[in-house]
Amino acid sequence: MRCAVLGSPIAHSLSPTLHRAAYAELGLHWRYDAIEVTEPELAGFVDGLGPEWRGLSLTMPLKRSVLPLLDEVSDTVAAARAANTVLLEPDGRRRGDNTDVPGMCAALAERGLDAPASALLLGGGATATSALVALSRLGCGDVTVAVRSPERAHELVAVSETLTETTIRLARVDELTPGRYDLLVTTIPAAAQQPLTALVAQAGGLFEVRYDPWPTPLAEAALVAGQPVVGGLDLLVHQAVGQVELMTGRRPAPLAAMRSALTKPVDASAQPDRPAG
Repeated sequence: MRCAVLGSPIAHSLSPTLHRAAYAELGLHWRYDAIEVTEPELAGFVDGLGPEWRGLSLTMPLKRSVLPLLDEVSDTVAAARAANTVLLEPDGRRRGDNTDVPGMCAALAERGLDAPASALLLGGGATATSALVALSRLGCGDVTVAVRSPERAHELVAVSETLTETTIRLARVDELTPGRYDLLVTTIPAAAQQPLTALVAQAGGLFEVRYDPWPTPLAEAALVAGQPVVGGLDLLVHQAVGQVELMTGRRPAPLAAMRSALTKPVDASAQPDRPAG
């Protein structure tokens, strides 16, 4: 069986390392690749997949653009309006799921940050909407979401209106001032973070969803301050665990082996179906 992670850019992705490590541990002779696919190319790529394909992992910018291509979606996809996983069924159906949300919850729980009463969320993209849903599911009652252009945050606003048990405020990033939050969550690029490092001072902890580059300016500021930090690799591993379980039907996925693979990558020669390049 074949699976792959799609996105643009995709060359830096560590998903093949994680999924291949899981297959090796589970004794599966499956193939998992990283494939460069842009938004305009996505529909044609998916339409061209053969019966040997089982699943797709999606990274930016495809998590929202894939939705019209799906036959059914999970409750989590419906809540977040974003899918990072596509299951290709034998009967031709395409099922969308979102393992970012449970992956975020698991990553925060692992570091003891899974009960924030208040949070500041930076960013308004698909990962941010998943983070917003995750915060709501963790019982966070007060979330401020800061974006560059509130008038363009239509999807995030739509998601926020469904989370009735969480009070959500929308703010502009360039108008933020330091305040006290139990958790600071950032989904914005590292290049945009330097002017915001003062926000770390009164946060109880940081969740940085990115892992490349590392540390980002916000992560470095939190580490220097001695604050607990949940990093992008934590999220990457936990969301990949969910994908492996969905795609292979094997539960539980081998978390320890997958995490170990990040420091000791799986030998590419052990992948019998690995294509050149």
